Amino acid sequence: MSVEPGAPKVPLYQQVKRDLLAAIAAGEYAPGRPFVTQREICERFNVSHATAVRALNDLAAEGHVVRKRGQGTFVAERPPEQTARDADGTIACVLQYQGPHVGRLLAGIEEVCAQLGYRLFLNHCEGDPAREEQALTRALDHGVDGVIVYPTEGSGVLAPYAEARRRGVPLVMVDRYRPDLATDAVIADNFAAGRDLTTALIGAGHRIIATLWDEIDVTSVRDRLAGHIQALREHGIAARPDLMVLRPYSVQSHEARRALLAELLRGPHPPTVLLCANGYVLATAAEDLVALGLEIPGDIDLAGMDDAGPFDVLPLTAAAISLPSREMGRRAMRLLHRRITEPGASEPELVVLPISVQTRQSSVGHLRVVGRQVATRAEQKERQAR
Repeated sequence: MSVEPGAPKVPLYQQVKRDLLAAIAAGEYAPGRPFVTQREICERFNVSHATAVRALNDLAAEGHVVRKRGQGTFVAERPPEQTARDADGTIACVLQYQGPHVGRLLAGIEEVCAQLGYRLFLNHCEGDPAREEQALTRALDHGVDGVIVYPTEGSGVLAPYAEARRRGVPLVMVDRYRPDLATDAVIADNFAAGRDLTTALIGAGHRIIATLWDEIDVTSVRDRLAGHIQALREHGIAARPDLMVLRPYSVQSHEARRALLAELLRGPHPPTVLLCANGYVLATAAEDLVALGLEIPGDIDLAGMDDAGPFDVLPLTAAAISLPSREMGRRAMRLLHRRITEPGASEPELVVLPISVQTRQSSVGHLRVVGRQVATRAEQKERQAR
């Protein structure tokens, strides 16, 4: 286990815990069977006994493993479930935008809320900092027990976070974190998303990769860009600044977007794949490429740094990242519950969940998009034969 350059700083015990959870999920340790021992953790991860104990304590507290006196530690027979609380507490959930990714996040939050007996107040702020501030302030004024927030881009909202801290109301961020605020957060491994996806594209033969972004002033984007650059370095590929400019793509006009793509593609060494920040950027890029008369794949390929979008992006991509959206929601709500029931138990945590890379080869089918202005290869051959 190692900490990647540019990756978010995660406590060592959390890294150990994350890897052990991944091992359980992968079936390395079967339910009801003995789990790895403290000594084995120390040897496997080269960590101290204190770190091993803390990782095991967290896994036991969350119900992933059980301890049996005189026998050792065993993998839980089924996923941990909390018993419902006697008091019906209230949680405020402040989210941005709507779509499959946010829908799955919310489903995970609602699932654990139902298990624990909480009522949930939901606000969608559509990326508006003023609406986020208003929603958080209103939640605090109504005396909620805790808050889960998917923060807007940037760091302009400060007052309600300071007020929550003053009142002792626990708050957990989800999907991204804010480096300027010391709060709990549950995120996907965005550094690995950028690195692993770029590595998969290089393995498929792509060595000139351009990036297209949506939001730019958020930790998820910075971490993905850092992972992308790291993968290029690991494969001896020079990072070209002109191919990874941090600028919003989707919000530009049709003309501006298509002019940008045309400029990228007419150079002496054009990209062979566009690495899109999310499924919405990918869908917009596909529309623009078709308008320019290009085939996907063929003239150029697409890849998605996450699967949040208006439709399943995988059939249209060379590769795409699959986010643990629902699990992020579950873990955020469990962490918030722990903060409510055990106030001041520990310092803030940054929980980083593993991602997975899906490739075109793993899809049940794939799409081919043909620009209206360009004939297909088969049509060109048929015309030549005439």
